[in-house]
Amino acid sequence: MSVWRALCCAVIVLGLQACDSKVPVSADSDEHGFTAPTKITEDIQLRNTVELPLADQSDFKQADRGLIAKAESLTILSADGQPAWNQDAYRFIEGDAPASVNPSLWRQAKLNGKHGLYKVADGIHQLRGFDLANLTLIDSDNGWIIVDPLTTADTARAAMAFARQHLGDKPVKAVIFTHSHVDHFGGVEGALTEQERINLQVIAPAGFMEEAVSENIMAGIAMQRRATFMYGRNLPVSARGHVDTGLGKEPAKGGNVSILEPTDIIDETGQKLTVDGVDIEFQFTPGSEAPAEFTFYLPKQKAFCGAELVSRNMHNVYTLRGAKVRNALGWSGFIDEAIDLYGDKADVYFASHHWPIWGQNEIVDFLKQQRDTYKFIHDQTLRMANKGFTPLEIAEKVELPESLQSNFSNRGYYGTVSHNVKAVYQWYFGWYDANPANLNPHPPTQAGERYVEFMGGADALLEKAQQSFDQGDYRWVAEVVNHLVFADADNVDARALLANTYDQLGYQAESGPWRDVYLTAAYELRHGAPEFGVDLSDAVGLINEVPTYMFFDSMAASLNATKAEDENYVVNIHMTDSDEQFVLWVENSVLHHKLQEQAASNASVSIKITRELFVGLITGQVKITDLVSSPELSISGSKLDLLGFFSLFEPKVANFNIVVP
Repeated sequence: MSVWRALCCAVIVLGLQACDSKVPVSADSDEHGFTAPTKITEDIQLRNTVELPLADQSDFKQADRGLIAKAESLTILSADGQPAWNQDAYRFIEGDAPASVNPSLWRQAKLNGKHGLYKVADGIHQLRGFDLANLTLIDSDNGWIIVDPLTTADTARAAMAFARQHLGDKPVKAVIFTHSHVDHFGGVEGALTEQERINLQVIAPAGFMEEAVSENIMAGIAMQRRATFMYGRNLPVSARGHVDTGLGKEPAKGGNVSILEPTDIIDETGQKLTVDGVDIEFQFTPGSEAPAEFTFYLPKQKAFCGAELVSRNMHNVYTLRGAKVRNALGWSGFIDEAIDLYGDKADVYFASHHWPIWGQNEIVDFLKQQRDTYKFIHDQTLRMANKGFTPLEIAEKVELPESLQSNFSNRGYYGTVSHNVKAVYQWYFGWYDANPANLNPHPPTQAGERYVEFMGGADALLEKAQQSFDQGDYRWVAEVVNHLVFADADNVDARALLANTYDQLGYQAESGPWRDVYLTAAYELRHGAPEFGVDLSDAVGLINEVPTYMFFDSMAASLNATKAEDENYVVNIHMTDSDEQFVLWVENSVLHHKLQEQAASNASVSIKITRELFVGLITGQVKITDLVSSPELSISGSKLDLLGFFSLFEPKVANFNIVVP
């Protein structure tokens, strides 16, 4: 995960806003405007309750197994006194599911609500429920090996303090980062003391540093805005709001996010290390759930760590926050390889999320089901695509066989069959479904105006849409009323009906992210986009690891092409602390950059600046106008050209609209 996903998951500052909207509020609405479940939604939830074996307690017994200690209250505060983590907020998730939550998701939310210190096997313990992911401790000859130290320093520090309270005070001798997503490395600063960082062994997969800090830097702003929908970051935690992500409760909020340079790189399957007396065998799984990832096996305990290659839910082949599509076939292949490597060895499975599995037969069955879920989705998508079906058609038709969907660990609590099918199609064919009508359609506002006119105007459309709503055809209501909202965002009746519709779609969703997406849309239709955007200050530890050239790539993606059309600036930038010399130039409304030994002789302006200060400039913490006369910036040449050059770049907008134009 990149610095930008770190911002998505860890340091977005979004607050619930007062209801100042003129959107009509129903009599059955709660304090945030969410309406009551309709009779149709209640009937669907009841049917789900009857069709699924929700009374099965086997997962609950496994999730409780090995509990050593549980905190009566688990609210972790960040330095500013705000909750970085609030497990207590989810105490309402008990008993039977209310009609506003899919009963299957409610079951997963109960399981993800279990928290404390657990014994997995002799010499292996886990802290669960202190963050989105698990922190694992492995006993070594002289202390502990930490596996995946959570998202932020605050949650990692609290987890380690709880472990020391109940297990004794041992020094950390090594850290294992299983993969390049921030909830598995960002809290490392809080997990360690200053003394422990000396001679610390840090083990990570090949490509870890590059992927961890740069996976989505180019698309970071859009991704973190979309992540507010996927994770429901501006929703109330309630029976009509956010209840779970499926993968865990939610990403930690606030607090420092940091990273450490690996001392040992794993780049092939079968690689072995002895870490402070502990023998570890690795399986290298790049391009599966993460671009850089591995699993590992502990021969002494006969324990297999599946990292996030497998988890107790269907994962995302494509994640709704936006990211490069993952290779479902390759992912399935790595799981199959894990069966061959460890299926006849492992007596216990544990991972970066959820709870363990004990017993060889149970582990192998779990791995096979996970393997076959991704391969089934892959194979059936291609089968139907080769018969001419489009992504929407395939997503409507593909359904897991009973042998797979009856297992709760394969259900769509995080990823879904529907959007994973579309991801497989995208992997092979891209966005175009080959229907010429979809080659160059009108954008949403222009299309919306035409749809509304064709349907007889706004009043006629709303009348028909209300009839469809009353019949429970919520997907159709969302499609048609969305056109009206984009044609006329000030139509409060349209916004209200669309918000009410998203309420019902959210309540019915089994997927945590789908629920959050729908309910966030409903919230923003009623209250507007969030007031606050991104606070970059907590991600300095990650930002400082971004290679300099990537900042210039990001700058290029912010160039206003119209303003730059007749400009031909050439600027030298010398980073004094890193001793890097770059030349930047604008040509044909494109920003180019090149690292070179000498400054360009045709530059109209040259600057000398520390990389730290330049990072502040790029991230918006420092303004160029404040620097022009500063002693921290050395300028040779035209100051006007320098100001003119930087004026070509647009500030990034973190709070752009999604559900309205």
